[in-house]
Amino acid sequence: MKLKLLALVFFSMLVLAGCSSQQTEDMAGMDHSNMDMEEEKQENSVGEQMVKEVQTASTRTLTGNEFNIVAKEGNHQLNKETSVNALTFNGSVPGSQIRVKQGEKVKINLKNELSEPVSIHWHGIKVPNDMDGIPGVTQNAVQPGESFTYEFTPEDPGTYMYHTHQNAVEQMDKGLYGSFVVEPKEKAYDRDYTLMLDEWMSNPAESNSDMEGMDHSNMGSEDDNETENHSNDSSMSGMDHGSMSEMGHDMNAYDIFTINGKSGDSIDPLIVKEGEKIRIRLVNVGFMSHKIHLHGHKFKVAAIDGQELNKPQEIQDQVISIAPGERYDIEFTADNPGEWFIECHGDMEGTKGMKTKIQYENSNNSTDKSNQSEHLPEFTFINYGGLDKGQFSLGQNYDVEYTMDLNTAMNGNGMAFTINGKTFPDTDSIKVKEGDLVKVTLTNNSMMDDHPMHLHGHFFQVLSKNGKPLEGSPIMKDTINLKPGDEYVVAFKADNPGNWLFHCHDLHHATAGMVNMVQYDGYKATFTPDPDANNKPE
Repeated sequence: MKLKLLALVFFSMLVLAGCSSQQTEDMAGMDHSNMDMEEEKQENSVGEQMVKEVQTASTRTLTGNEFNIVAKEGNHQLNKETSVNALTFNGSVPGSQIRVKQGEKVKINLKNELSEPVSIHWHGIKVPNDMDGIPGVTQNAVQPGESFTYEFTPEDPGTYMYHTHQNAVEQMDKGLYGSFVVEPKEKAYDRDYTLMLDEWMSNPAESNSDMEGMDHSNMGSEDDNETENHSNDSSMSGMDHGSMSEMGHDMNAYDIFTINGKSGDSIDPLIVKEGEKIRIRLVNVGFMSHKIHLHGHKFKVAAIDGQELNKPQEIQDQVISIAPGERYDIEFTADNPGEWFIECHGDMEGTKGMKTKIQYENSNNSTDKSNQSEHLPEFTFINYGGLDKGQFSLGQNYDVEYTMDLNTAMNGNGMAFTINGKTFPDTDSIKVKEGDLVKVTLTNNSMMDDHPMHLHGHFFQVLSKNGKPLEGSPIMKDTINLKPGDEYVVAFKADNPGNWLFHCHDLHHATAGMVNMVQYDGYKATFTPDPDANNKPE
């Protein structure tokens, strides 16, 4: 009880410190009159002195070419029983969906109304390096009360996301993310839904206090039953790595799984009409892999990480395993009226909350049942879709070849996550010149840890898995998940000059060292690092 009361007092102080005269219209009407930090209160009356918190709003969809994104706090209702203190973009979790047209320049104005620095990274979108949103690498973190404008032209249609990259291991955990859809010039579907997958703690204050001093091991996917603890003693010059890895994180403490910020009955159903073609964009913004099953319909995997597949075939009753940072677009024809689950499979406490229904108009047939504990075949892109000649092949000549050994090691009393035996910023960068063809061999030598590796600023082609060349559609990705023992060979063209992160998108692993960089010869950053900016690039 005392811990809870102290947590309430601490949050009250944070809210008071973060308030300013530059309140937005969404925050108008907040009542701070009953907060008197100079007056001592008894512990049993702390709750009566709490600020009336701003409740999060429903996620809006923004269209056009110029957007305003405001980072601010809010109280967010996950389900009927549980609300959490969240960080939001535009007052909602997820933040506003941004929908733009392929090839049209966009301007996005970020205003920071938080009490801590923030940034925005455009995950999967090829942007100029100075627009990538990485504190200490491409810009200084945006300070409280300050603004930053991002400008770029999305050339590749598909499903992407945006999220903070400042102390993201904690800030993303609290809701600082949104979806970003680049619409193609011609649309081939009738309805379009985006489902952002995430995990939350129902009681983060108690979970963090319980974890201190614990030794955990990692869980790669949501239906394993492991926990983990990470720490990192290394730090990049001018950067302060996140503290969450130092105190550890208990995977089982993440007991509420969400779709679009809601869990269980609080998730909106997906309304369809018989005969329509439906596209569902599955986006994983959490740090566990989630296995998603669409009931009652055959479907195609139309795109992965925003990139369309060649001649995808219909499949049924397979789960799509979506790792942190990945996106999978599935399409189906609404040809089976009724109500059908789309749900996560697994056996963790939060699994049951990550489900909603496909609901046909004018149909009340609700005979479908959840089968979340059933082990279904898992979709693989290794031999899926129509064979076609890709941009790269295993046998061609490459200007740069690099081997990336991903591993887990002890670091003091905790864990470090290493690339070729080193932790960031001491990892060896991939040095390239503009125009180089680059081949990277990634191997996961960790005993228990999955590593979803994300490359900024580029797409790579997946050439082989565990020594076997891909046999179906060419697969272009920006995030590749390696389970223990996996080896992937990928290739990309160095066609976007800059300094680009190549890191694990389980951000606890990144914070604890699993970060590398692709560095272009002769490229100079366009900003001056500020030692007082508190830059935390993960």
